[in-house]
Amino acid sequence: MMLRGRLTIILYCILTAYIDIVEGQLGPQLPLSPPPIYSKELETQLRNYLFKDYNVLQRPNERVYINVSLSILTINDMSIKDQTLSMTGYLSLGWLDERLAWDSQTTTYSSIKFLFSTETYVWRPALLIDNAVHGISVISDVNTPMRIQDNGIITWSPADIYTVSCVSDIMYYPLDIQTCSLSLTSWAYTSNEISLNFDSEPVDLATYIPNGEWELLSTRGLTSGSRSKGNNSFSNVKFAIQLRRRPLFHVLNTLFPVALMAVLSAMVFKLPTESGEKIGFALTVLLAYAVYLTLISDNIPSTSVSVCYLSIYLSLILTYGTLSVLCTILVINIHSRTDEEEIPPRTRRVTKSILMPLAFWKGSCKQSSCCKKKVEPNDTRTIHVLSVSKINVNVATPATETEPIAPGYNVTSRESNADPLTWYIISKVLDAVFFNIFMLTIVFTSIVFFAILAGEYANV
Repeated sequence: MMLRGRLTIILYCILTAYIDIVEGQLGPQLPLSPPPIYSKELETQLRNYLFKDYNVLQRPNERVYINVSLSILTINDMSIKDQTLSMTGYLSLGWLDERLAWDSQTTTYSSIKFLFSTETYVWRPALLIDNAVHGISVISDVNTPMRIQDNGIITWSPADIYTVSCVSDIMYYPLDIQTCSLSLTSWAYTSNEISLNFDSEPVDLATYIPNGEWELLSTRGLTSGSRSKGNNSFSNVKFAIQLRRRPLFHVLNTLFPVALMAVLSAMVFKLPTESGEKIGFALTVLLAYAVYLTLISDNIPSTSVSVCYLSIYLSLILTYGTLSVLCTILVINIHSRTDEEEIPPRTRRVTKSILMPLAFWKGSCKQSSCCKKKVEPNDTRTIHVLSVSKINVNVATPATETEPIAPGYNVTSRESNADPLTWYIISKVLDAVFFNIFMLTIVFTSIVFFAILAGEYANV
């Protein structure tokens, strides 16, 4: 009886406890209290909680992975003489710092999605642009806030005017295409401590404003790698920027005047020698080209790595101008000779067989103005003599007498039966020969030069 009573008491206790548990689970539950709404006091409390034991000099992890992207606002200047590129933009850097994450914490701060801070209180990577021109220093901006998300991801976008050096290709100036790069490297932290990687979009052009002189062709992020300094390697990324010079301004102010002045070097031979302005005109064109070459050379960098086609073209035209001055002096010298000076036989042969065909002189020697028209013996001339008797007398023209045609030719020449080639005619023939040669050479050189520039411009 005693054992039965004890079992009854035990079963009663177990049944009573079970009923209490079931009633506690199925009974009415109290509603949970909602998380507190955002307030300045709540954010201050969160900041104190996150930064209580935070060390700004300590890396978030043993190896920090940083996503990098470049946003270009505008291209300020591209100087091929100084071999520099200046642009306005900002770098977007993002990394994870789990010490500043609060999404896995209590729901007390769930109403706060992000915080803002500066590099004074938050660890940042030490990065520098190693191809900068105006000083190399670690990227730092205490005025640019860092955006801290609730999962610990930090985004920082310091803006600046970046002036970097680049190797200029002047071969096709002024229709040249330049490729420059912005090189970003970690400083002090090795590749085992900081790893730089491109963002999903390495270069952002959403807010880009076009430049009036340079056209932005393409941008890309080069394969990230590392740079070795001593026994250590440092993470490095590069942003490549390809620019093409807009042609309209330089076509109107450089190429078109150059082509016009090139033609003037040949037009000196169309100027009559009697005007006395041939040598002055030739020297004026020569000096104009020399000045123009000096102005253009000021915009071309002093480098021997590549040669500018425009400099070669201007040098050739300058050479043609120098030769035209020498040829003009030769023409004036020949034109100034008198008929008393006998023309050497070799000069006669060269003039008739070579120079006249090159000058496209009219017809053969007998039909041209350089020859004297011979009169046959049976030709007669009637001389009307007005006198008191009014007698008409027919006088036979001797076979040896000729009619002078060429200007400046003396009828009483010692070689009346020979071809009446004079120094005056030779000077005119030389003018025509030099004009044809110089004009063809200048036109051919100009066509080749412009074809090279146009072909390179159309290939991109």
